[in-house]
Amino acid sequence: MIENYEHYITKNIRAYYKRRIWMPLIYIVILGICWFAFSMSSILKPINLSADADLEYFYQKESHYVNATFHDLHFTGYIATAGGDTQGYYYYVPWGDSVAIVLLSPKTCEQGIPNIEKLHVNGKLQEGAESYQKLLNKLAEDLKWTESGIENEVPAVYFSEPANQYRLTYILFVFYFATLLFAVLSQIMYLIHIIFPITAPACSNLVVFGNPRKLLEEAEEELATLPQLATEDMFITEHYFIMTSPVGNAIVPISQILWIYKHSTLHKFLWYHFSISYTMHIYANKHFYFHCPKNIKSDIDGIMDYLAEANHEIVVGFSEKNRLAVQAKYEKPFHVEKIVAFLRKRI
Repeated sequence: MIENYEHYITKNIRAYYKRRIWMPLIYIVILGICWFAFSMSSILKPINLSADADLEYFYQKESHYVNATFHDLHFTGYIATAGGDTQGYYYYVPWGDSVAIVLLSPKTCEQGIPNIEKLHVNGKLQEGAESYQKLLNKLAEDLKWTESGIENEVPAVYFSEPANQYRLTYILFVFYFATLLFAVLSQIMYLIHIIFPITAPACSNLVVFGNPRKLLEEAEEELATLPQLATEDMFITEHYFIMTSPVGNAIVPISQILWIYKHSTLHKFLWYHFSISYTMHIYANKHFYFHCPKNIKSDIDGIMDYLAEANHEIVVGFSEKNRLAVQAKYEKPFHVEKIVAFLRKRI
């Protein structure tokens, strides 16, 4: 049992965020690795291909996402299908000293019009697979060329507009930058909470009961003179219930508590039941709610009994009667309190 509780709450708040501060940092590093590993900058800003650019060179340099202006495109008569649906239409176009194959989406080429004089389009360079080789073989037959002859004239890489999925790309970057922003802001907030623990939700949420700094100082002072009841991560002082667990911290004046009850969780693997953990739920005035998870039954029972003695107005135990009685005081469904608590924990 710890004997020195001097500044114990602020020490635990700092320790809590020092453990958490690595998670957004690791995520930011992962996003950075993905940015370079998958050449995401080229997706965001495609390279502009000149009319004589070597497609195979750009493909080997992993500059897959490009845009280009094509002149004098001719429909080959062949289409690309996927799952029974038409994916695109194959065109051939003069490209430098050779001929390039361009796969256009049905909308761009108006369902395969014979000729297109000029077209500027974004797409992706792709290496020819089995279907591409079949296309070249068919073209060789149509032009009465040999397979080796057409392979010398047509690059092994072709331009595909359908491969550049705009909607999916948009969703990808929205998710990428939104989560990056969230990780950066989380990193900053965690650092602030470490330097100034009073800004952490466990303290700032006390504003609904009064001045957070004064309430924190009072709770620290009472805890430093030894708590009236203590478990591994829950404490009761003269005026406060305090939680300092690995999953979070909380402080609430005992006089403001309305309802407490415990909830049991059976942990099992397949048919084997290996443990039961208990969670204590606490509802207080001003829509204040939090829970103390994964405690043993004796600790929860001891805390609940002591709180009930310290404040006779507290409703103890879960039942429909108790739920309706406390909900009448809130005048709102209880899921509202849990949503408010969730938001407070992350502000």
